[in-house]
Amino acid sequence: MKAFNLQRVDLPTGVSLDVAVEGDPANPPVILLHGFPESHRTWRDIIPDLARDHHVIAPDQRGYARSSKPEGVAKYAPQEILADLIALADHFGIGKFTLVGHDWGGAIAWMAAILRPDRVERLVILNAPHPVVFQQTLITDKDQRAASQYMRAFRSEGFENAIDARGMLSFFERNFAAHIPVPIPEEEKAIYLDQWTQPGALSAMLNWYRASSIEVPPVEAEIDKPTFPIPELPPIAMPTLVVWGMKDPALLPCQLDGLEAHVRDLTIVRVAEAGHFIPWERPDAVIAALRGWFAEQPAPAGA
Repeated sequence: MKAFNLQRVDLPTGVSLDVAVEGDPANPPVILLHGFPESHRTWRDIIPDLARDHHVIAPDQRGYARSSKPEGVAKYAPQEILADLIALADHFGIGKFTLVGHDWGGAIAWMAAILRPDRVERLVILNAPHPVVFQQTLITDKDQRAASQYMRAFRSEGFENAIDARGMLSFFERNFAAHIPVPIPEEEKAIYLDQWTQPGALSAMLNWYRASSIEVPPVEAEIDKPTFPIPELPPIAMPTLVVWGMKDPALLPCQLDGLEAHVRDLTIVRVAEAGHFIPWERPDAVIAALRGWFAEQPAPAGA
């Protein structure tokens, strides 16, 4: 098992995060944001390669693992988590950085690129939809709407009780391992079960869904599109790489349609034989995409 140097970082946002820190601080910085229901372990096969020539920062985000778990849904609103990201970069004395996000980490990465372009030098997204495209497809694409119904369940009051009733091992098998068609080492399984059973962890992780402004209509809903709220957001200007596992059952390939209207400098790498958890399934493809794109979009040292 690959173990990393974990540092406990107290942030002025009121939370403390465990952060994997690897590589020479003199090298270009890259920050890695995991999604649900994970931790810095998402990147266990990615970090060693990046650390050869980057300063790598991979936090356990608020609500996850042993990082702080503030009470209340409002504490997991995207702006709160974005504030953690900027404060984390400040803590390490990092000005501009390459930002890589998967799943909910990708949602925060999109937001950071839109709202804090002064800090994000390059953007990398792994199977995480642009907020405008996602909201539009939830209206216009019934397959995507059907695939996203799990979000309505995760947001429901007391969903934690249903998971507790089944047991955390069942949650691991049905909601995580079942979507990863490669063997999960027993030591990694033990780490995740330990992280998910930390006090308050389950509610905190689900609160990311509850705090999101994305609307997921019922499958059978008749929607008056002109009155449905779709955010108006400025286009993203920095170089952006999107790596997409095309067999993702929750975020369908329609999330790539029309994306160029929202990103001025866009590169898309489609990985045919990968699903949602592409850092687990195909770390080789992720690294190859990153390395090829980095060669075309070099970051200045000490960004």
